Amino acid sequence: MPAVFLKDRSLIAAGGTEAEAFLQNLITTDIVSLGADEARPGALLTPQGKILFDFMIWRDDDGFVIETDAAQRDALLKRLIMYRLRAPVTLTPVAEDGVTVSWGEDAKDGVKDSRFAKANVTVLRRIGHHGGDDAALYDALRIENGIVTSGPDYALQDAFPHDVLMDIDGGLSFKKGCYVGQEVVSRMQHRGTARRRVVTVSAGAALPASGTEITANGKPVGTLGSVEGTSGLAIVRIDRAGEAMASGTPLLAGDVSVTLSLPAWSGLSFPTSSDEASA
Repeated sequence: MPAVFLKDRSLIAAGGTEAEAFLQNLITTDIVSLGADEARPGALLTPQGKILFDFMIWRDDDGFVIETDAAQRDALLKRLIMYRLRAPVTLTPVAEDGVTVSWGEDAKDGVKDSRFAKANVTVLRRIGHHGGDDAALYDALRIENGIVTSGPDYALQDAFPHDVLMDIDGGLSFKKGCYVGQEVVSRMQHRGTARRRVVTVSAGAALPASGTEITANGKPVGTLGSVEGTSGLAIVRIDRAGEAMASGTPLLAGDVSVTLSLPAWSGLSFPTSSDEASA
C-alpha cells in the first residue's frame, strides 16, 4: 500500500451552526449530499465562472475540512471570511500542515477521494505525516488516472471547472441553488460549449517540461501540465485534437510526438469537427 506525504497542502476548518449552508451557497460542490467518509473536489469561482481557488472538502465531526495548496490557503481563508459577513460560521487555519495520501486495496485510515473513485481506484486522504516523501509516486498515479491540480496543470483564474473535468468528477453541482459563478458554468453545461478538457499524454521518448505547447501542424492545441518521464497530463482543445487525429496530423509536444487520450472514466470522446465538441 503506497502512502505519500504531500507537504505542500494546508487546511482550513469550517464550523458553526450555518457552516453547511454558508459553503453550499458559495462553492461549486454539493456538500449537503457529501458522505461522512468522502472527500470531494471543489472550487470557489470568480463571477465570470473561472476557478479562483481549488480544493478538496470533507466532513469532520459537525464541520468541514478544506484542503488546498499551501500557497493558496491564506488567500482562500481571507476570501471565505470576506463572504461570511455576520453568519455564525468559524473559519480557522488547521495547525498541522500536510496531507498523506494512500492507495490500493489495502489502503485504510482517511477519507475517500471521490475523483479517483470515478476511475475505480481507492485513494484515501489523511491529515498529517503518515507516509513517505516521494511525491512523484502520487503524481504518477494522478497522471495515470487523469486527475489534475492547479499549479502544475493549470493556472488559477485561467480555467473553467469544465476544463478540469469538475462537471464529471463530482466537484461541480448543477442541481443545487446559486453560488458564485454558477450562471456561467450552467450556461456552458446546457449549451455544450466546453472545448478544453483534460487528457493523458504518452510518448515514445521523455516528454519536455511542463508548460510546453502541444501543437498540430504548427497550431496550438493545448499545454503540457504534470510530466513524469514519457507520461503526462494536458488541457487541450479536444475539437482541434480530434480533427488532427482524424486527419492523421501528428501531435507534438515541443518536438516529441505524442498520443492523447481522454480519461476513460470521463465518458468523453474526441469530436472530429469543431461543431461536434463534446460538453
